[in-house]
Amino acid sequence: MARTNPIVFFQQVRTEVSKVTWPGRNEVVVSTIMVLVLVIAASLFFLLADQIISWLVSLMLSIR
Repeated sequence: MARTNPIVFFQQVRTEVSKVTWPGRNEVVVSTIMVLVLVIAASLFFLLADQIISWLVSLMLSIR
């Protein structure tokens, strides 16, 4: 593997970063809200699933 001079490396990084299309403020806000909504939905789903499984296990263990 060829070794790169640090100055050349940072020049290459600067060139690549200039090619990036950065999201606008509106896109960042919408994406953040969507992530929060999906995290809350997933949390509620797993809470409900955990409660149902817990109830079923306790029901099975109580039958002797």
